[in-house]
Amino acid sequence: MRRTIAAATARPEADSPVQPERLRTEFAFELPRGYVDESGTVHRSGVMRLATARDELIPLRDDRVRENSAYLSVVLIARVLIRLGTIEDVHPGVVEDLFASDLAFLQDFYRRINAEGHTRAAVTCPACRENFAVDLAGGGRLGES
Repeated sequence: MRRTIAAATARPEADSPVQPERLRTEFAFELPRGYVDESGTVHRSGVMRLATARDELIPLRDDRVRENSAYLSVVLIARVLIRLGTIEDVHPGVVEDLFASDLAFLQDFYRRINAEGHTRAAVTCPACRENFAVDLAGGGRLGES
């Protein structure tokens, strides 16, 4: 007998199946320095979405990536950035003009949100020894909770 996902997750005592948990696909962040556009405006906040298999495959056909494999991260990051400040058309040229520390931040952020879906980490407060979880993809700065 085949069971559907809804039937498999239903609570026996409930009349209706449990609503499936929605997958979080977009993650807000704040760059350490920020992208400075042509008019001098600094854009620090942004949104990155989860990468698809296509996002990781298409850049491999890009001539810039074929000539210089280091350019892969520029093309890949540009594909998954939904917004950077007020810029909604984030293309490789924008990513090229980021400060190195901001590109490194985005590369790390990409790895964290796409690595097995884990964005939470268990931590222990050094002062009170209390255990709690933090969301690594929350976009906060180091030391903020």
